[in-house]
Amino acid sequence: MNARMLTAEALGTLLLVAAVVGSGIMAETLTGDVALALLANTIATAAALVMLITVLGPISGAHFNPAVTLVFTLRGEVAVTTAVAMVAAQCVGGVAGSWLAHLMFEQPVLQASTHIRTGGAQWLAEGVATFGLILSILGAIRAQANVAIVVALWITAAYWFTASTSFANPAVALARGFSDTFAGIRPVDLPGFWAAQVIGALAGMVMGGWLFRNDDQDSARM
Repeated sequence: MNARMLTAEALGTLLLVAAVVGSGIMAETLTGDVALALLANTIATAAALVMLITVLGPISGAHFNPAVTLVFTLRGEVAVTTAVAMVAAQCVGGVAGSWLAHLMFEQPVLQASTHIRTGGAQWLAEGVATFGLILSILGAIRAQANVAIVVALWITAAYWFTASTSFANPAVALARGFSDTFAGIRPVDLPGFWAAQVIGALAGMVMGGWLFRNDDQDSARM
């Protein structure tokens, strides 16, 4: 654990949330068409993900997501003490990202969302979105593919086919609870999202661990 790694995690999450919340504010300002606003939000988020994962990945692994950090901790690739510090950095960075977006658009910095996001369909959607995110990361690593592009493509798709518009990230969800804008979520709805995200992440880890075993393990079982 070092200062550069934690800074990369905080900064990456900050800029990711600023992109999510800021593009939502911009889209809502420019158009009353919800579908068009969501499309703009999607493009900005995906583009930010590609840049941030590519640039900061070599420093911290570019998790920007407690669910991702949890998976790599359980896989024995991140120490528990390091994971705790990373999650703290992600959460602090995420909330700061919401505040930064508010400042850029001359909105009150301190807000609490009133955007209702709850119910079984929403929770299932978050579980699916996070499951796919973990599967995409583990699969891209196994295939030696570009993780940044694979993750961004999954999030782009999940924005549109999941009922929750794919938060898939407890730190980003927390940060969006502090923004009463297009991208917001009521703080009271956060526990349901967090639970679904953790369950989805664990399911993705189990499935990915089985699917993406190395060739020697596969051969030994044939």
